[in-house]
Amino acid sequence: MNQLRYSIIYAVLRPEIAERISVGLIIIDGEKIDILYSKEKLDAIRSLFSQKEYEFISQVVSSMPTNGSINSIEAIDYLIRYSNNMIAFSPLESIDIAPTEQSKNLLFQNYVYDSSTIKT
Repeated sequence: MNQLRYSIIYAVLRPEIAERISVGLIIIDGEKIDILYSKEKLDAIRSLFSQKEYEFISQVVSSMPTNGSINSIEAIDYLIRYSNNMIAFSPLESIDIAPTEQSKNLLFQNYVYDSSTIKT
């Protein structure tokens, strides 16, 4: 069975106590790398950072899926080791589930954002 590997993308609120909020997910499906993030969570953290810090975090996270800089496991390992004090990445984890769109969505819902739990 194929494995999914993932790393959680965090916005770091207070690095001195490792306070952080998950805003995205890097998912490795064999050779394919998907980067998903929550626009809702990025909008929600706006008041927790200065305008300049928020713009930096938002720009970096939202450009990850399109800028092509995360194109290998080595690039992900680099980000994990050398993230800055505003954005952090969890170590790569593996889980034994089939790499389907449904399983990727479940990972995203569990670790980042589940819009179905919102009550209006």
